[in-house]
Amino acid sequence: MQFLKIGSLMIGFCLCSISVAQDDSAMPAAISATMPTTMPTTMPANTSASMSTNTIATTAVASVLDDFHLAAAAGNWQKYFSLMSDDGVFLGSDVSERWPKAEFQGYASNSSGWTYAAQVRNVNFTPDGNTAWFDEVLLSASYGTSRGTGVLIKTDSGWKISQYHLVFPIPNALADKITDEIKAFEATVNQ
Repeated sequence: MQFLKIGSLMIGFCLCSISVAQDDSAMPAAISATMPTTMPTTMPANTSASMSTNTIATTAVASVLDDFHLAAAAGNWQKYFSLMSDDGVFLGSDVSERWPKAEFQGYASNSSGWTYAAQVRNVNFTPDGNTAWFDEVLLSASYGTSRGTGVLIKTDSGWKISQYHLVFPIPNALADKITDEIKAFEATVNQ
């Protein structure tokens, strides 16, 4: 159990890892060795509510996102999709991948799962506290570093993911080469 002290509030949390990976590959030792034992979080800068309210909300949002990743790794699609709002959308890494919840359920049901482990996460809230947005750095044995961003909404049944966007960040030093490759690929596909 790890503890996070924010102001006078002490929060206990446990970080779990699941060794399930897409393409039936295990996470390489080099990656798992670099994974931190605790995940840094940042408190929202735009606070109109009290610190304890934001701490509780941040913890609740983080819990939904952690459960989302754990459910995907286990291929537990009932749990995974219960964490999305009815009108939720998943934006994949390919420009053509805009999946409304019902369509994404059809796609995912044919999969045994995928593993992305959150390394760093930032969460912010609207002044009324009913909407949260986040960005997180993820690690995958299959794809290396990626980024997840999205929006959660507060509902009568708790926080729900309204949008999740998975991207593969391109290091600036590689941007020209990679974007040239993407443009060349798109030119051949669009002919």
